[in-house]
Amino acid sequence: MRTVSETDFTEAVSWNSDGLVPAIAQDFKTGRVLMMAWMNVESLRLTAEEGRAVYWSRSRGKLWRKGESSGHVQLVREMRLDCDGDTIVLLVEQLGGIACHTGRTSCFYQVLENGQWRIRQPVITDPKEIYAGEKKTAS
Repeated sequence: MRTVSETDFTEAVSWNSDGLVPAIAQDFKTGRVLMMAWMNVESLRLTAEEGRAVYWSRSRGKLWRKGESSGHVQLVREMRLDCDGDTIVLLVEQLGGIACHTGRTSCFYQVLENGQWRIRQPVITDPKEIYAGEKKTAS
């Protein structure tokens, strides 16, 4: 087991070869899994400092604050690290009720039934409305 310095809580995290760790956002009231994203050291520190979810976008190669485009901010109520140190769970309050860039409450809206993925969650708000004026859809 690793010893963690009192000055840097990020030392307890087992970062992957890209310097990232998966972060699962979960509704703090219901326990429902909302989404999964990646964090690097800076995004983890910023999340702890700001009290809102900050992730690392692999596709854009930069930090992104959840909701910076959509307004669907995640206020962090608690942060947890698993026993191996290689996954973080953020217990969040999802403002606006939408976590997914598709306009749904959760990114996990497909259910495997009889060998096929079936959509089992409605779109709350059309992404075209959420991201009006943006060139590329972002969560």
